[in-house]
Amino acid sequence: MVALWQTVIWTTGVARFILPPPALVAQTIWDSRALLAEHAVITMAEVLLGLVLGAALGFVSAIGLVASPTARALVRPILVFSQAVPVFALAPILTLWLGFGLWSKVTMALIIIYFPVTSSFFDALMRTNRDWIGLARVMGASPVRIMWHIRVPAALPGFASGLRLAAVYAPIGAIIGEWVGASQGLGYLMLLANGRAKTDLMFAALIVLAVLTILLHTAVHKLCEKTLDRPD
Repeated sequence: MVALWQTVIWTTGVARFILPPPALVAQTIWDSRALLAEHAVITMAEVLLGLVLGAALGFVSAIGLVASPTARALVRPILVFSQAVPVFALAPILTLWLGFGLWSKVTMALIIIYFPVTSSFFDALMRTNRDWIGLARVMGASPVRIMWHIRVPAALPGFASGLRLAAVYAPIGAIIGEWVGASQGLGYLMLLANGRAKTDLMFAALIVLAVLTILLHTAVHKLCEKTLDRPD
C-alpha cells in the first residue's frame, strides 16, 4: 500500500497539500508524536468506555429479549429503527444534550456497537440446542437456571463475534462525535489540521487511528479466543 501510495504521487505529480508522500507523513508522525499521543489517549478513552458500556448493555438486552416475548415484540423494532437513522444525524443532538466533553463521544460509540452486539448474542441465544433445553426442563430446571447454565454458555461464541465487530465500529462513533464537536481527540486533530492545510498531520492522525483500531481488534480477538470462543 505504501508503494502504491508513493507510485501515485510519482506518476501524477499531485501536490503535497492534497496527497503528502509517505516519507513526509512518517516524519510528521515522529515530529508530532507527543501531540498525536495526547489526542490518541482521549480518543481511546472514549472508544474503550463506549465498547465496555455497549457490550454490557448489549449482553443484558439480548438476555432480556430472549427471556421475554413481550420485550421482543416491543424492543426489536426499535433496535432496527435505531440503525435506520444515520449516525451523523444523531451526533449533533447528542452533542447538544451531553455537551462537547467525553460522554457525547462515548454515547456515539455505544450507539454504533449496541446493535451488532445485541443482535449477535440474541441470535446465538435463540439457536441454543433444543435438546439441552428440553432435558433441563424435564429435570425440573427453572427458566433462570436454563438461561444462565445452558443458553448463555452456549451463546458466548456469538457474543464474541459481536465484540469483534464492536472493536472495529467503536472508533467510528468516537471520531464522528469528535468531528461534530470536540476540543480534543484524533478526530478533532484531523479537522484542525485540515483547516490549516496541514495534510501531512491529518494523514498522520488517520494512520495513528487505524493502527489503534487494529490493535484494539487484535486484543479483543485474543481475549475472545481465550475466554468466550471455548467456554467451559
